[in-house]
Amino acid sequence: MTESPKNQERREMAAECVSIAEDAAKLVLAGYRSRPRVDEKEAHDLVTEFDKRSQELIMARLAQSFPGVHVIAEESQEGQVVLPDGLVLTVDPIDGTTNFVHGHPFWCVAIGALWNQVPIVGAIVAPCLALTWQGATDHDGDGFVTRNGEPCAVSSTTKLGSSMLATGFPPDRSRAPANNFDSFMRVKRTARAVRRCGAAAIDLAFVADGTYDGYWERRLLLWDCAAASALVLAAGGRITAIGGGPALFEKGHIVATNGHIHDALVEAVGPA
Repeated sequence: MTESPKNQERREMAAECVSIAEDAAKLVLAGYRSRPRVDEKEAHDLVTEFDKRSQELIMARLAQSFPGVHVIAEESQEGQVVLPDGLVLTVDPIDGTTNFVHGHPFWCVAIGALWNQVPIVGAIVAPCLALTWQGATDHDGDGFVTRNGEPCAVSSTTKLGSSMLATGFPPDRSRAPANNFDSFMRVKRTARAVRRCGAAAIDLAFVADGTYDGYWERRLLLWDCAAASALVLAAGGRITAIGGGPALFEKGHIVATNGHIHDALVEAVGPA
């Protein structure tokens, strides 16, 4: 594809990605609370047979629905992510694998699309929470987002002190500032509440639907944040890099908010 997908094409892509994610989520749900065998890709970074089977299903379906489109998927990615121009699909077969392994319900399947490094389509299915989000941005800067089929949008909260926020911590928490501990303490002193539930895609989707007023995290991977970042943008939210400036989604240092509290949260989080 040499031209950015038209608005209707983006909507159709979102619907197809949700259908695929729903089928993958059913597959994964069959293993929920089964204490599946776990392998460590590196310390605290887990993978199970259900991650692999989910990705196999998704990749096969994407190849049928979007032939020739470049796909970046978690369990087949080796080395640093290089995000090319044009249309790119992203796959997280289970976001929140550690939660899934331990029987915690906060996990999902996430499929996204970017055009020239900017998220444009998101599909997220969280079966244990009975939640499905889908959305797409429009060329004029607007878009649509639904939560369980109902339209949704970012919150109207205007003060950081009145905000409920979310964040997370990377598998390697041995050094600052990458471990996010200092930022967490600064924000926690100011915000009404900060939650840490262990699935970035769901955290960002909660920003898109107005549950959370903002979210930040360091060292996310592209498949963790691409799909749900499209939802935030389509719902009227704002996303930048930590410290401000354009978000580089392949780098994974992002702040996402309803827009109203954005500058205050960026200041509280501090530099990258």
